[in-house]
Amino acid sequence: MKYTYFAITLAAIFLYSCGNNLSPTYSHDIAPLIYRSCSPCHRPNQVGHFNLLTYEDVRLNANKILYTVTNKLMPPWPADPHYTEFIGQNILSDQEIITIEKWVALNCPVGDSLHIPPIPDFPLRSFIGIPDLSIPVKPIALKGNSMDQFLLIKVPFELPTDTFLRAVEFAPGNTKVVHHVNGDMVRFEYDKKKNVFDGELVSNMKLDSTIGLAYQKIGILHDDGTYPTLVKSIVNYLPGVIAQQYPNGIGGWKVNRKNAFLLADLHYGPSEIDTWDSSYINIFFAKEKPKRPLQEFQMGTLGVSPIVPPLVIPPGKVSTYRTELFIPKAISLVTINPHMHLLGKRFLAYALTAEKDTIRLIHIPRWNFNWQYFYTFKKMVKIPAGSTICVEGVFDNTIENPLNPFNPPQTVRDNNGSMKTTDEMFQFIVNYLPYEEGDEQISLEVKK
Repeated sequence: MKYTYFAITLAAIFLYSCGNNLSPTYSHDIAPLIYRSCSPCHRPNQVGHFNLLTYEDVRLNANKILYTVTNKLMPPWPADPHYTEFIGQNILSDQEIITIEKWVALNCPVGDSLHIPPIPDFPLRSFIGIPDLSIPVKPIALKGNSMDQFLLIKVPFELPTDTFLRAVEFAPGNTKVVHHVNGDMVRFEYDKKKNVFDGELVSNMKLDSTIGLAYQKIGILHDDGTYPTLVKSIVNYLPGVIAQQYPNGIGGWKVNRKNAFLLADLHYGPSEIDTWDSSYINIFFAKEKPKRPLQEFQMGTLGVSPIVPPLVIPPGKVSTYRTELFIPKAISLVTINPHMHLLGKRFLAYALTAEKDTIRLIHIPRWNFNWQYFYTFKKMVKIPAGSTICVEGVFDNTIENPLNPFNPPQTVRDNNGSMKTTDEMFQFIVNYLPYEEGDEQISLEVKK
């Protein structure tokens, strides 16, 4: 009797650890996982290098899927979910990974093909939905010279009336070469700008001492030479970035009848062949005027806080750098964006209150240059007055780093905020609101 009870207990433990379904099928078990965690990127006009939409797609790539999920390379979610949780985090549970392992071991059974769930209706060129307006960026011809290219581009548009936007999404056309975008919005005064489509629209001039000449060349100035209103940091893109949406009343921007997006640096990575890019900017209108527009600060490179020691990374070493910012008045954190380049190894950000309590913000134990997200908290995070936000970055400038752009390694620095991937950056970008009582109870989830 004792041994029978022991055997039953062992069997129960085995079933619990391996899952109740010992014979997973595509139609019942795998398709829902693929549609949720893989297909949004692995479909036409998105960043995945192959499609994962049908049973045949998944079966042909089963070994790739198995390798990447068991090594937790895919789905990409660099942030440690045990340190902080964010909206939309794309993670497979241990049980789900075991299910995929068993399915591949069983030679990928399809199950009842009549009950394969329908492929989700993914919006074309969008991660967040069908836009109210999709504005084309001027098509760009790119030389196959294996060099980075940075362009200043105006994307003009007109509306029938003044209104408000709740979200702006950059949709890259050629995902193989589009690396990042930092974009602002220009609000023209209606009577001061006759034609928003004037100018060359595209320039390779940098926004430094030649800013006035660059603006004139692409048609940013009013007809009388005055400067229109510039709303900073509205449209941004990095590998893996999904445009942020917030509940009604939070975030958003006013737009005039005549406007333009100013892509201050559209960065194209090196290409060995001549190619084209035809990207779009998707805009989504707000239902009401935003009551609490977001504010932003940037720590580290080109930011409001110095890097200690200065970001000069010696060859052959793994080095740690810090940047800190004192917060004099209470704020509510909404979205954060860590940023490093190819030598990045680990990233950690937290706040220390005046009482030395720690507020966890984000930990990325294995930095991945190819996946850099804007992370939105599930609820606003209060940073009390008198706190200090602390950020630590670890950089690997050794031959053991497979992404090191130099062999042998050489000294790498930020070069005054150079966007080149072979230079380095250490940034922490924070979107926040001035704190109001009860902010920490406000959900940032957007109801579908």
